[in-house]
Amino acid sequence: MSRNRAVLTAAALTALLTVFPATGSQAADAPSAGERIAKALRDTPVYVDKAYTEAVPPSRQRELTQQIKKTGLPIKVVLTPLTKGDPFNGEADTLASVLHDRLPQRELILITTDGVFTDSLNGYEWPADTHQTRDAVAATGFLDEMRDAGLADLTSKAVQLVAEGNGTEVYEEATEDLGEGVPEQPTPTKKPEGSAWPVMAAFMGLALAALTTVALVAYRRRHRRRTSAMTPALGAARAAEEAEVRRKAEAEVVALGEAVRTADAATAPDLSRALDAYAAAGKVLDEARDLTDLAGALALAAEGRAALTPHPSLPLCYFNPLHGQATTRTTWRRLGHRESVTVATCPTCTTTLATHRTPDSLTELTENGHLIPYYEGQSIWAATGYGSLPGDGMASRVARGDLGRDKDRETSA
Repeated sequence: MSRNRAVLTAAALTALLTVFPATGSQAADAPSAGERIAKALRDTPVYVDKAYTEAVPPSRQRELTQQIKKTGLPIKVVLTPLTKGDPFNGEADTLASVLHDRLPQRELILITTDGVFTDSLNGYEWPADTHQTRDAVAATGFLDEMRDAGLADLTSKAVQLVAEGNGTEVYEEATEDLGEGVPEQPTPTKKPEGSAWPVMAAFMGLALAALTTVALVAYRRRHRRRTSAMTPALGAARAAEEAEVRRKAEAEVVALGEAVRTADAATAPDLSRALDAYAAAGKVLDEARDLTDLAGALALAAEGRAALTPHPSLPLCYFNPLHGQATTRTTWRRLGHRESVTVATCPTCTTTLATHRTPDSLTELTENGHLIPYYEGQSIWAATGYGSLPGDGMASRVARGDLGRDKDRETSA
């Protein structure tokens, strides 16, 4: 695996250089600032910069801490001013990426202040947006009940919505009437005389400014939610996640190889299938170009282990193999499709489907830099559902070279 380790190291260095250029004071300051906040978050889920202690005093910080603990979710809150020229260049995305790199847990939900709208919050979640965190946190800025809320109340509401898990629905409802009910300004046929005109002009100017601000906020929130173009910071975060998944995949493939080597052909139910899965997993790991391929190596390793047991388990979760082993099979119909499919799902995705919502899925990076659910792509993983779907299995497709053909098709598209 020496070549994989070399690639991993290069990817990690690239990610760091992307977020922290090698020159200037920002490179020297950003790691220390990020580490300082991350160190505080290892002891408590709430970090409040001294600039915000009046808005979120210690008593409210303790309340938020208790609220987060009751959810049982890996939520961290960071309330700190973000301005151009600071260690994070005023970007909430950069702050989130830096903290994600420095916090030990794989699963992380992060709520931060915004770098542009100081009374707004941003939401992030790794390894996937399972709890609809981005929408849940964004929705707090559009709820009528939160119109005059302070930072502490906004944060508390964001934690509540994340825990409830229906942030997308709340966001859609809160923003569906944006722009409605705004009266059109009549076009005067005659310029008012006297001192009334300056007053009216000033009033109209203020109204226009207010509407512009609302529109800008709405556009930015919608743009952040619906556009998946990778920023350098988010690209660095994805690279870091890929490095972590690669390490796990390497360990799983090595463990499968040892299990196959020591297996007894007389008692192993399907040793040949395990061997095929092991060979395919190694090939995928060596040629992996993104997170979906690394997840494929994990899925193949799981398939190989299952072939060595008398009672094979279900494959990894169809929607996101990084969720782990599936526990049930569920019928699901993708939006815009007539036919339903039966897929293996983890407990979280099973619950989400039961509420008639689509689970957050493992994403695939397209040629134009956008993220789409992997099953909307053309890869062998979309065709097999990481072992959930009938037809040619993952190992046989890898053996006949489908992984390479996927690369050629995407390049020519």
